[in-house]
Amino acid sequence: MNRLLLVICLLIAPVLGQAFEETLYKQHGEHKIFYSAFSSSFIAPDIAVANNIVRGKGKGLVNIAMVKKLGVGVPGTVTGTVSNILQQTQTLEFVAVREQNTVYYLAPFKFDNEDFLTFKIDVKPQTDNLSYGYNFKFQKKMYHD
Repeated sequence: MNRLLLVICLLIAPVLGQAFEETLYKQHGEHKIFYSAFSSSFIAPDIAVANNIVRGKGKGLVNIAMVKKLGVGVPGTVTGTVSNILQQTQTLEFVAVREQNTVYYLAPFKFDNEDFLTFKIDVKPQTDNLSYGYNFKFQKKMYHD
């Protein structure tokens, strides 16, 4: 039950902070790479404790999920960095979260209020017919609650 609530929070959090017309995934061959970044305060305290997520002012999470068809996650490798406009960079350390048919990757990061951040993400889906990775970037302005 806790994990189901976490998944729901992770799916709706990007919509809360971004314009509806913005695309929240990148197409890479037959894979869709879904991405979002949001304040950790969107996660309920009990769910955060159950999943070892640190909540707090200036603490965010980036979420990456690779799928071939909706509802079925593709395992793989995810790495990346996040930097602010002053080019202060943090290395993102992703942790895989597996639930039934899905797998998504979470990484914590720190931010200042009204930080305009650039996320550079490298993914490599673990499939037989894909021998190379895919890199992309997205930007997000983060706010303290």
